[in-house]
Amino acid sequence: MFAHVRAAIVSLIALTIVTGIIYPLAVTGIAQTVFPSQANGSLIVKDGKVTGSALIGQPFDDPKYFWGRPSATTPFAYNAGSSSGSNLSPTNPDLVKTVQGRVDALRAADPGNTLTVPVDLVTASASGLDPHVSPAAALYQVARVAKARKLDPQAVRQLVEQHTEGRFLGLLGEPRVNVLGLNLALDGK
Repeated sequence: MFAHVRAAIVSLIALTIVTGIIYPLAVTGIAQTVFPSQANGSLIVKDGKVTGSALIGQPFDDPKYFWGRPSATTPFAYNAGSSSGSNLSPTNPDLVKTVQGRVDALRAADPGNTLTVPVDLVTASASGLDPHVSPAAALYQVARVAKARKLDPQAVRQLVEQHTEGRFLGLLGEPRVNVLGLNLALDGK
């Protein structure tokens, strides 16, 4: 019996060292060497200061900025420690009321805009932290941003087009615009 207990203890210690120490150190070392930006959170640095992450949405509500997808995280919006969607069904009265309020806010911020409001500007993603909007959602906001910044709408439209990322490998996913990256480019103008 002692031989079995001894073998079990040796196996536990060996597997703990391999899977709890060696493997994590190897994976971390490889990640830091091969993909340092991604391994450190895809942070965006401006003027030596971290302004955000390319992977986590941020709240923008100033008319001179492009607004991202709404967040349903709790206890506050864009809480990276609490990734979640609202989990409300499309027919839930609370969700319908929330979406209508967001549509009304977008219309109030840009009363002359008669385009259809893109769905990703009024509904949260499954994570509640999506840093991207569709090109249609970004283009919907061009007139408001151009007016607030006193810029030519065509110049702002070109900036959106420059920051539109295509499908992965040309066929996976949808075209998208990183809102933080676009807003930082706007601030550079």
